[in-house]
Amino acid sequence: MPQQLLDTSDIVIPDISKLEIEDNKPVDNFQSEKQQRLLVEPVYSSQVLPSPFIAAANVGIFYSPKQDPVVPDVFVSLNVQMPTDWSQKQNRSYFVWEFGKTPEVAIEIVSNRKGKELGTKKDDYARIGVAYYAVFDPLLQIQEAEQMNRALLRVYVLTAGKYVELAEPFWLETLGLGLTLWTGTFEDQPGQWLRWCDRSGLVIPTGKESSENERQRAENERQRAIRLAERLREMGVDPDTI
Repeated sequence: MPQQLLDTSDIVIPDISKLEIEDNKPVDNFQSEKQQRLLVEPVYSSQVLPSPFIAAANVGIFYSPKQDPVVPDVFVSLNVQMPTDWSQKQNRSYFVWEFGKTPEVAIEIVSNRKGKELGTKKDDYARIGVAYYAVFDPLLQIQEAEQMNRALLRVYVLTAGKYVELAEPFWLETLGLGLTLWTGTFEDQPGQWLRWCDRSGLVIPTGKESSENERQRAENERQRAIRLAERLREMGVDPDTI
């Protein structure tokens, strides 16, 4: 079930005028940047989630005015409306007291050994109540060489305030989507990517993939019609009169 919205009527809205919500430091690498977009764009273009929702990359989640935000590479939050007036500071980041809930899913893409994705960062997401936490480690940056169960992808579900690691297939019941590893080419770059998928394991297509699939279906139908017309002519039937 989706998280229940908090009753914000009794919450005192803090003064955020002195909070730094954007640091303007470009720190992502090419792989992380592409991977983030591959996780955000399809949920909008394929309309696989009920509106309203927010899927975003590298946006701070502020859960307390006295604490630094957590900044997942990607997060998804259901039953919340994206603010339209971005000139207002309170509308440019994810302030939990404004939206009334924490996101359902936070995803971290490991690019070095400094992020503590399986340590303090994981503890932070559990503490603020993010229902699912995923760590994608495409280059095995945070795995020990002798570790038996080295994994590119780890997914956790919040249970009694602590994260419990899920086994494959990684189905996120609250979200109604799964996570899977996919080997293929995205924007001319071959590799192994983290993708959303349906319950059967089929990846959720990007907008471009959906258009290409539709064109292929149309071409297959055209070819089928040509073959049928040729077969009818061989039988002495004019297909244009049918």
